[in-house]
Amino acid sequence: MKVATAAYDLDWLDNWTQYEDKLDRWVSEAVGQGAELLVFPEYGAMELSTLDGAEVAGDLERSIRSVSDRMGDVQNLHTRLAKEYKTHILGASAPVLEGPGRPVNRAKLYTPEGGQDHQDKQIMTRFEREDWDVAPGGPLKLFDTALGKIGVLICYDSEFPLLGRALQEADLILVPSCTEALSGYWRVRIGAMSRALENQCVTVMSSLVGSNEWSEAVDMNTGTGGIFGPPDTGFPETGVLAEGQLNKPGWTYAEVDLSAIAHVRADGRVLNRTHWAEQDSRVDSVTLCRL
Repeated sequence: MKVATAAYDLDWLDNWTQYEDKLDRWVSEAVGQGAELLVFPEYGAMELSTLDGAEVAGDLERSIRSVSDRMGDVQNLHTRLAKEYKTHILGASAPVLEGPGRPVNRAKLYTPEGGQDHQDKQIMTRFEREDWDVAPGGPLKLFDTALGKIGVLICYDSEFPLLGRALQEADLILVPSCTEALSGYWRVRIGAMSRALENQCVTVMSSLVGSNEWSEAVDMNTGTGGIFGPPDTGFPETGVLAEGQLNKPGWTYAEVDLSAIAHVRADGRVLNRTHWAEQDSRVDSVTLCRL
């Protein structure tokens, strides 16, 4: 299959039609290049807050509610695009309010047949905890699709190996991200590449890019798209299948062969995924040695 992952820049929107047209252009471009799976980044939906004006878009709490209130329309739009273009889409994540609690950070996966489900972020960053008060959501999920088994680790989640291990059956792990600084981008990228190494799978990282003075939440963003595998049999020596140009909006593409994933798991030069359990007895018996 061909995978497309976005370095996505936010726009100021004056009306809903502008958003529909923008998403249609992005999806049309990727599908025109043969992509069967499209991955948008974390908090890419925050541009929808501009539809309620500068005062709302610039306020942390009001921007959450503004975006959350539009997620029904966003869902309908992505469902239509996935069907119309016959492609799978991981939509940009958004803060979503359900009930009386705090919002969760949610990304939704859409299929060409009209199927859809979501993945919530598991572990919140300091900004999400201390300033924005976004909460951890529902459990990790493994999506069984026509393209193989797909997991999603939203940004910071990719930096935790046990979350990745819980998705050990995934052929692909999608990593939508939103990182302010270059160091943040590299933390998530290193996490994504580490999960590809440990699980002997392919990870797909998307990034929010560009500056947005109208928002306190997504005011500065650094990153690019990247597609990674284990640096082993059937994959590039670096483990990098494809990477975009830093901070340049657009798609990054790579061909992903599920048979290559199956082969490296069965007969790679190393077998990280198979040998994972051998750690257990050793980490429980660390000996302190005074020198």
